[in-house]
Amino acid sequence: MATHLLLIDALNLIRRIYAVDSQQAGNDASLAAKNTYFRVVNAARKLLKNTNATHAVAVFDGDTSWRYHYYADYKQSRKPMPNELADALPKLYQAFSELGITVYVPEHDEADDVIATLASKASTNKVTSTIVSTDKGFLPLLGDYIHVYDYFKSEYISIQSVIDKFSLAPSQLTDFWALNGDKTNDIPGVSGIGKQGAVNLLTHFPSVEDALLATDYPDELKRVFNKLNDNHDAYIRAKLLVSLRQDIHLGFSLKALRLPSS
Repeated sequence: MATHLLLIDALNLIRRIYAVDSQQAGNDASLAAKNTYFRVVNAARKLLKNTNATHAVAVFDGDTSWRYHYYADYKQSRKPMPNELADALPKLYQAFSELGITVYVPEHDEADDVIATLASKASTNKVTSTIVSTDKGFLPLLGDYIHVYDYFKSEYISIQSVIDKFSLAPSQLTDFWALNGDKTNDIPGVSGIGKQGAVNLLTHFPSVEDALLATDYPDELKRVFNKLNDNHDAYIRAKLLVSLRQDIHLGFSLKALRLPSS
């Protein structure tokens, strides 16, 4: 069996499931947390079966990552995890472990950076990985060896679907969010450029770096270039924040993530 690495964005999966269960359970947070536990376990079983994974890890977020220190307003509008769900996490750690899925809780790093690092290293070694998440931040990683799976839609995200949605290639999305901003994480982009301005720039040039090196550009992009030049520091800050790190030192190898049955 070919090596296949399953990378579960654990809190993304858990919180999405809890959001549905909390609505169904009304004001009974304890019942919602209990139902979430069973649904997460069922989801993990399905993922192991459907992906034919040989290696698997459920990655959680560590405490306040470097992004919070670099930019104080990072994720400022995001609601804290409900206490009932936070209290259920140790039981969920155990459930993943009992299924043979390694649980990784970094001290400070965000799950996104850890997952991006694992997927990138696997890809370098021509090992296929499947990232399970609805987080759009993983889309720039799409390629021959890195797949992104939306559990809630039961579908893999294709490169063509990204192009259809954003009018850009996956490789251009990080620059796009750096220009336009990322509202879901409270990251502002370059003031005055906006979505259409960002798309227009990246339609004419493969990247912002290429655009900045250009000596000639269409008249319709002059305003965008002026905004970018006037607010270049904002672009640099946003680009750093929206870029997933792929160089986290993890202290373990792929062998450590092997499923017991593989």
